[in-house]
Amino acid sequence: MNEILALQLSADYCVSPEEVRDGSNHFAPWRPLEGRRRYREEETCFLKIASVGGKLLFSGEPSLLLWCRDRYEKEGGEWFFEAKNMRTLNDRLYQEGYQIDMIHPFFISDTPFKVHTEGWEIRWFEKEEIEAFRGDGRFTSAFTFDPGAPDVIGAAAVKDGRILGMAGASADSPSMWQIGINVEEEARGLGIGRMLTGLLRNEILERGKLPYYGTAMSHIGSLKVAVGAGFVPAWSELVTSKIDG
Repeated sequence: MNEILALQLSADYCVSPEEVRDGSNHFAPWRPLEGRRRYREEETCFLKIASVGGKLLFSGEPSLLLWCRDRYEKEGGEWFFEAKNMRTLNDRLYQEGYQIDMIHPFFISDTPFKVHTEGWEIRWFEKEEIEAFRGDGRFTSAFTFDPGAPDVIGAAAVKDGRILGMAGASADSPSMWQIGINVEEEARGLGIGRMLTGLLRNEILERGKLPYYGTAMSHIGSLKVAVGAGFVPAWSELVTSKIDG
């Protein structure tokens, strides 16, 4: 396993790096540890689950972790996020006023690759310059303006003076930066997403950080971008949210 990823999941799930790498499931009360990922972070974590290396990491409220340990201590990670398991888990969460919010696959890339940009003008934007795109509905995935995970760099594909695609990176933690991408509808299918994601991947590695990419399991186009840009699947993650009202 990538060493940076092991250290990151250690901070995110309140376990040791050795526990991230071993073959056992782990259940740890959540604490706001230094170095954790902070993208859209809530004040507390009721429950989150990572499937990594064929095993599961649970972190959250101690009372719910007891139920999870009793039910899932020997459960494998490979098929854990199947609907039948999630129905049972969501029923238990509902009793506490919570629900499954999202389940996302995540990708990493720790090796730079050559990216071909022929025919495109590439424009780069640094931290201060990104502010000009606040409120711009075209680039809500590239730039999130989350104070816990600030946008740090962007790359745009420009043709005839018009931005047709934008990729941005947010500093979700001190060691891992997440990439988001937007491509204008009329420019989809031209490889802009792969190109910009790859360029940003190389730049993030050059700055000594590990780039990562998250998407939805049903978003086939986004999954293709990740794989086409040289990213590999690394872990999947479930997060929960409080039910309104």
